Amino acid sequence: MATTTAIRRDSPLLALSAVTAFGLLLGWATFTLHGTTPLLERATNSVSTWIIWTAAAGAVLRTARLAAWSGGLMMLATCAGYYLTAGVGDTAGTAAVWSVAGLAGGPLLGWAGWTVRHGRGTARATAGAAIAMVVLGEGLWLGLTLRYWGEAAVYLAVGALLTAALTVFLARAGVRRFWLCAVLAPLFAGAFYLAELLVLDRLIGSV
Repeated sequence: MATTTAIRRDSPLLALSAVTAFGLLLGWATFTLHGTTPLLERATNSVSTWIIWTAAAGAVLRTARLAAWSGGLMMLATCAGYYLTAGVGDTAGTAAVWSVAGLAGGPLLGWAGWTVRHGRGTARATAGAAIAMVVLGEGLWLGLTLRYWGEAAVYLAVGALLTAALTVFLARAGVRRFWLCAVLAPLFAGAFYLAELLVLDRLIGSV
């Protein structure tokens, strides 16, 4: 009985079902909390929020492959939850763009979450930087592109704190070259910002 219970608890199907359900709930919350309070709206209607949860899910799963699959599935489910709640209508093209972006970035962040906790070597520091880059990159987007400097400052501060926390975690875990997390995070953030500016924004503007 104990063995059967353990197998069910570790079932990939159960894990993927859970991240799908959570993604749908997150997408629903993102739309539903529009216009409530600025804090709640920004806390859910945010690329960072969606992706940080994806990384967190990857961290608790038992294999890197399952974490990557869960990342892509969660991002797809989150998009579905948002646009099904909003009503697709004329936004079908935008929904498709965000879904493709989620399928591209979700597996990376799911893997990153798993690797920070379970990986080995320099990959752990690189994965930590990949997680922090999202918050820092969104801060750059809010400031440099949208000119929301107040919100940008908050995101950049949170991103810096997240980078520091991940670096300390890796150092205490005995990871060699743990400092790469702090070095690579702002570099990755710049690349993330450029990808949003030169690829994602243009694709959304064309649909």
